[in-house]
Amino acid sequence: MSKPKARGTSTQLTGIYRADSIRDVAESLGITNLTDSVASALASDVEYRIHQVVEEAARFMRHARRTTLTTSDIDQALRVLNIEPLYGHSAHNPPTFRRALPFPQLPQAGAVYFVEDEEIDFDRMLREEKITLPKPVSWTAHWLAVEGVQPLIPENPPAIPKETDMEPPVAGAKSTDLPRTSSLLPTPGVTSQTSKKQQQQLVKQVLSRELQLYYTRLTSSLLPPIPSEQAKRTAALASLRHDAGLQALLPYLIRWVGEGVVGALKEGAQSDQDGRVLEVLLDATGALLDNNTLFIEPYLHQVLPPILSTLLHSTLPPSHSTHLRTMSSQILSHMLTQHSTTYPSLSPRIMKTLLLALISPGKSKGTREGAIRGLIAVGKEAIRKGLVEGGGAKVVGSECGYEQPGSLVNSVMDAFRVLQQPSDMPVSLDPDNDADEPVVTQLHEVLGDFFAERLVGDGVWARGVLGISMET
Repeated sequence: MSKPKARGTSTQLTGIYRADSIRDVAESLGITNLTDSVASALASDVEYRIHQVVEEAARFMRHARRTTLTTSDIDQALRVLNIEPLYGHSAHNPPTFRRALPFPQLPQAGAVYFVEDEEIDFDRMLREEKITLPKPVSWTAHWLAVEGVQPLIPENPPAIPKETDMEPPVAGAKSTDLPRTSSLLPTPGVTSQTSKKQQQQLVKQVLSRELQLYYTRLTSSLLPPIPSEQAKRTAALASLRHDAGLQALLPYLIRWVGEGVVGALKEGAQSDQDGRVLEVLLDATGALLDNNTLFIEPYLHQVLPPILSTLLHSTLPPSHSTHLRTMSSQILSHMLTQHSTTYPSLSPRIMKTLLLALISPGKSKGTREGAIRGLIAVGKEAIRKGLVEGGGAKVVGSECGYEQPGSLVNSVMDAFRVLQQPSDMPVSLDPDNDADEPVVTQLHEVLGDFFAERLVGDGVWARGVLGISMET
């Protein structure tokens, strides 16, 4: 009996938002069976939500020291209440509304307002000059500085040197050795505009006078290698190995080493003088790698070519060839030990280069010897892949034939000793024995007849080189 009373009071108008508006919205959504009680309840809830949004917007208005409520306040209130904002309304360009003329046929109809559209004159638009659209914004990555030096790329502004940095070069220094700070000075017969263009094009690290003097004294102490100046050369290498503060000179020293190796190998490198020059340059490279205060990782791509060129060059001085290849392999091993964790692809790339030099047909004996020395520097796995699994030992044995053992054969035997040390009491493999016969056959198939005959006298050594465990 109380339920009919509740139904009678639910249809009464309790707020300013009418239930008819709820029914109109429901019909636009395809809901036609909406009851009066549900429509009245929804109208009350909508009115409450409107009051809540307006109160929140009024708070933004008061904080902005304004007395007029704007659409931006409504948007901020909707964002705070986690309601999707209204799109198409902005306080910066409010829409202009016009009142429509009254309809004579329906005098009881209320006023109708509409948004006024801007009228566009097509003749005026065609006569006006067309504005070209600018290019869209794009992004690209580039090196702003590497080790404190701006690289010479179009994205970076040219470095204009100060007047205090324009000092003449040290007396006795070559223009190709020192950093080009002297080229920043105007020369006779060159106009000021030309000198300004040169200054804008050059992006060089200006070295102090002390570093320039150090560079000159260092290079003159190392090259040419005069036997009477061995003490100076030792002191210069010790300075490269231990002195701190040489980071600014590092790119110039690496370039000096590379140019020296190219110059020594360019004409064949058959004289003893060329061999001594290469030894000094390799010593300088090893000293730079030993210096823990230098950050040499960005320059590894410049350090590797001189080392590999010396290691794999076909014509080195006969009296220095073995020593030079051994030094190069030791420096290569030191470099891989230090930087292989930072650059995991360094060892595979070097090993691929060495394998091509070892197995490719038409290579000289010096190149193959250097490749084997390089594989020894990389490690046991590289030796096994190059000489045993890749057939490098078989290729070397077929080229050597039955000549007297030379440095190439000795390098292969040294590689076998790295894989497995010879036994103190060697026991020869017996081809008639059932246990030794498969090992002898595999020796001839994998290593060839030349090196198989040298390993058949030591069964333990032969099995270690082939990777056969003693249990099997």
